[in-house]
Amino acid sequence: MAVIYEIISRILLFWHAAWHKVLGNGSWLGTNWTWVLGIICLVLTVRAILFPVFVKQIKSQRAMQALQPKIKALQEKHKGDRETLQQELMKLYREEKANPLMGCLPMFLQVPVFIGLFHVLRHLKPTMPEHLRTLYGWTAGQFESASHAKLFGAPIAASLRSTPHELALLGANGTTVKIVAAILIAAMMGTTFLTSRQMILKTGWAEDPQQRMVQRLMLYGVPFSLLISGTIFPIGVVIYWVTTNLFSLGQQMWVLRKFPPPNQNGAAAKQGAAKQKAKAPAKGGDKNDADSAKTVDARALAPKVGAKPVNPKKGGAAKR
Repeated sequence: MAVIYEIISRILLFWHAAWHKVLGNGSWLGTNWTWVLGIICLVLTVRAILFPVFVKQIKSQRAMQALQPKIKALQEKHKGDRETLQQELMKLYREEKANPLMGCLPMFLQVPVFIGLFHVLRHLKPTMPEHLRTLYGWTAGQFESASHAKLFGAPIAASLRSTPHELALLGANGTTVKIVAAILIAAMMGTTFLTSRQMILKTGWAEDPQQRMVQRLMLYGVPFSLLISGTIFPIGVVIYWVTTNLFSLGQQMWVLRKFPPPNQNGAAAKQGAAKQKAKAPAKGGDKNDADSAKTVDARALAPKVGAKPVNPKKGGAAKR
């Protein structure tokens, strides 16, 4: 993992140096913006690198959705024969060039980045021995600057569970840290929920009970778990998580428009057919109304029962 820690550190230090050239110290509103923007740009760098993988993930998901009827048919055909079913499914995946594991690949690739940033920020403590401060490509000056960097008065290395002793060493106010951390944790939970909800609303709930249970777990379980685990995350890590969620919302919106789910196209076709079917009776009704109107008009022009017949010629002669 030391390689991961060094890569994350190098990217973070690169963006900090870049923003330092633009903003100088960049400290106002109780915030060291060069370090905060460095973390945000770290997210953008990682997501830009992973974007082609994300596109492949979406294409793989679409291929898997299109294969669902064939998969169900194989499950019915080989019910009770698990080994044969697995062989036939693998054969189907090879023929259709679909990979069910691609759906989780981007998430797995982001885990080392998250762990690396978590470790690096937890490493930024004033109590760290001198010989450990220059690990992963840091200088003593960069370590000192980052360990005291703040967001609205709360150190980015502090967390909701930081002890009074740790806060005193960081020169932070406990109440300020709790307020900033609580707001960021709420934002982290909310954006995580919205990211999962956006995908489910676009692709629809799964018909399989197990898959639907996984969707519910992603939608409600993961955000709720962050309420507990978020308390140990350094504020800098929570900034990273919120930023990556916001990036995911925009990225998913673009990808879902470019690669719409198959069931959306089917739903649109069904909706169009329903509209045309609804119009058909209306047209038939108009024709029937016209025919009935003609019938009514013909009856109105007919002579009444018991009335004397009128000779149009005589009537015309009398008028002359």
